[in-house]
Amino acid sequence: MTLLVKSRHQSRRALLRGALGGAAISVGLPFLDATLNDSGTALASGAPMPVRFGTWFWGLGHTPGRGFKALEGTDYRFTDECAAIEPFRQDYINYFRAFNAPLDGAASTVHFTGWVAAKTGAIPSGFGRIPAPTLDTFVAEAIGGSTRFRSIEMSCTGLAKDSYSYGRAGSHNAGEVSPLQLYLRLFGPEFRDPNAATFTPDPRLVLRQSVLSAVSAQRQALVRDAGASDKERLDQYFTAVRELENQLQVMSSAPPPLDACVRPQAPAEGTPTLQVEQSLAAHDTFSKLIAMALACDQTRVFNLLYSQAASELRAKGTTFTHHILSHEEPLDVDVGYQVETAWFNERSFIALAGLLNQLKSTREGDGTLLDNLLILAQTDTSDAKTHSVIGIPSLTIGRAGGRLKTGLAIAGNAGPISRVGLTAMRVMGVPIAEWGVKSLRTDQPITEVMA
Repeated sequence: MTLLVKSRHQSRRALLRGALGGAAISVGLPFLDATLNDSGTALASGAPMPVRFGTWFWGLGHTPGRGFKALEGTDYRFTDECAAIEPFRQDYINYFRAFNAPLDGAASTVHFTGWVAAKTGAIPSGFGRIPAPTLDTFVAEAIGGSTRFRSIEMSCTGLAKDSYSYGRAGSHNAGEVSPLQLYLRLFGPEFRDPNAATFTPDPRLVLRQSVLSAVSAQRQALVRDAGASDKERLDQYFTAVRELENQLQVMSSAPPPLDACVRPQAPAEGTPTLQVEQSLAAHDTFSKLIAMALACDQTRVFNLLYSQAASELRAKGTTFTHHILSHEEPLDVDVGYQVETAWFNERSFIALAGLLNQLKSTREGDGTLLDNLLILAQTDTSDAKTHSVIGIPSLTIGRAGGRLKTGLAIAGNAGPISRVGLTAMRVMGVPIAEWGVKSLRTDQPITEVMA
């Protein structure tokens, strides 16, 4: 292979060029410092059932006192606006309360600091600044390498930016907003039915796999003289190449039969909007698609966002958003809480219950998908009206292949919320001894829920 990198100021990106089977090939590279101006602003020129992982996000937490009721010891009940998930509590859910996001003197960025701390183990220095990868990406690195899609991100708001999944160097994993487009990704022409009588790999994919393997094998020649920042970019790039290479390899191999896998019907065209009714409909369709994607082993990691932090959802025919109502709606004098805000909160957990029903109804071996899955459900605040990052609630859902006990309520006693994330990663087999920074740094998983 011949490597074309610079002169210092070149007009085009470098290419990896070589030959394969007598045919010339070239693979483009990302923009590197070496190809930019000095300011970096322009071109100078048979195994056990797999255990899966998911995250589910809802905005604005609970109305205080209207979601959870502690009983004796670790016994509890979901009430009022969380009542829809009560049927799953004993067999599948653990509830974590009184865990905090200690600021260590930093300012709290409303509707941002809380979820960032819970998902990254670090306090952000300002809005939009993601200080570390989100925990789902560590799980995807550990378990997502043998499937077509390392992870699937979905947003029910119609906005691709509403995905709280970030990889190394702050790379954002945008959310799929169209159920139809997700269907085509998962079950379109490149889908390989594991229960089909015959399997014929696409020769174009076999060839492309070989090309990528050849290029990847030469990466050391490219990075030998690269600077530190370019080495980091190239590492990210070749990691992405390897992921694609793995995807192609999976696609060119006959998949093992999976009894639970049934190719679903394509959903109708369209993307959700910020109307609650449409977000709920999108969530229902995404739930069906992700259940089949897991059952067909297309992915083992997903991130599903029902509503964003500072939820902008609104009811049909109204102008006030969920977020605005949480601040401006007066308390109802008869019931003592914000009735309209609570209506939105109830819909969040109706959506979650729909997802759980779909997963539980998908049989797998002698159980269901919920038996072989861990979902970490999180939000941005404990009390939307006060923007509190004290006592942010979290839930684990599923049995994770028997690795989790269920039906427990765990009080954090003001401990760091990063303990919840560390627990999830440990359960999923991520080789991590400790996680987080400063007061969020912890080496103590919540062993009470670990089987």
